[in-house]
Amino acid sequence: MSGKAQRNVTIRKAHPWGVPPWTVDFRPAPCALPEHVDFAIVGGGFSGLSAAAWLRRLAPERSVLALESASLGDGASGRTGGMALAETAAGELPGLGDVLAGYKKILRAFRIDSRLTLPGVWELSRSAPATNGSGPVGKHSPISWSDSGELKAVSRVPGGTVDPGKVVAGLARAAENAGGQIVEHAEVRALDFSNPLRLRVRRNLRGRIHEKEIRAGQVLLATNAFSPEVSGLRAAAEPKLTLALATAPLSAAQLKAIGLGSRRPFYTLDFPYLWGRLLESNGVIFGAGLVPASNGTPFGASLGAHSTKNGAHDLRRYDVRRGEAAGRLRWLESRVRHLHPALASVRITHRWGGPILLTEGMRPIFRRHPLSKHVMVLAGYNGHGVALSVYLGQWAAQALLNRRPLPPWANT
Repeated sequence: MSGKAQRNVTIRKAHPWGVPPWTVDFRPAPCALPEHVDFAIVGGGFSGLSAAAWLRRLAPERSVLALESASLGDGASGRTGGMALAETAAGELPGLGDVLAGYKKILRAFRIDSRLTLPGVWELSRSAPATNGSGPVGKHSPISWSDSGELKAVSRVPGGTVDPGKVVAGLARAAENAGGQIVEHAEVRALDFSNPLRLRVRRNLRGRIHEKEIRAGQVLLATNAFSPEVSGLRAAAEPKLTLALATAPLSAAQLKAIGLGSRRPFYTLDFPYLWGRLLESNGVIFGAGLVPASNGTPFGASLGAHSTKNGAHDLRRYDVRRGEAAGRLRWLESRVRHLHPALASVRITHRWGGPILLTEGMRPIFRRHPLSKHVMVLAGYNGHGVALSVYLGQWAAQALLNRRPLPPWANT
């Protein structure tokens, strides 16, 4: 087997967070950690890989290294539900621009076969009347589900779905093909804000641990829900595990009965929260629930010192097969089976969780680190990261090269 073919083999391993219904069919080329790099990117998800690919495209003479603590796709980017939305969770922010249009351009620029479709997204509610939004629903909702009341579509907004595994793999290929280095199983244990910056990296090579110090001209921290100590986000954001399940393929008659014949994804405007989408196979993903459990605030955010005291930052201690996470998944499955008679006996094929970072005011964090102007932090998408993280990854690359200022809301 050739080296390239061997790197593209995907091995699906058991994971305490379960296995989503897509894969990342790319492994980066083996390489040694460098002594020095112009740009070090901490985090090999949507944001970090997008930034790496754009840095090499915009400045091919500069060296770029992306460090991923696990395997590509093991974090939030490979475990998201793949719903591409038009704005941030806080809505449209000043200077943000057209996220979906920018997302499409990036995927096209790197020739990524992402399975992106943008038919619009249903907003569901248990009480709100139908509104025009960007697409009127009219008096008759295609969806009528039983879920703490009658759940109906009340408006249609821009958005759609994507295959997250294909996007992660596509961005990684683009970064590596452009000359960037991507190293898996390389955990940044500490960042010294010296001149130059120094990253202490622990690398796991087939069970053998190696530690190395890497000097970097600039650093992008794009770890999202992980490494809050390194990124300085411990007091500003709270990571949680969000849960999802996927059903076996439904027939056309079943899809019509539950109101998803249009293949539009959906999310609720009120609580208890529920979101979902169709797969190409005609299976349906449903997602809801946070671990540790929500305290009743929007998206379950409970920021501040409390999260540090209760250990909420350590998401690795959760297992979807047992304990609180398993209980929340059982609750979600029960909800799904009671939504509509057509779902009462549907087979569940996948159960999994993925990390999500919740921030004050639901705004993404995109700023220079307070300890160094040469360190940038990009994280905290609050469930809206599928398109937004790739879009802002390009912006971060431009900002690191001093070709574009940070947005006006970046430090507010």
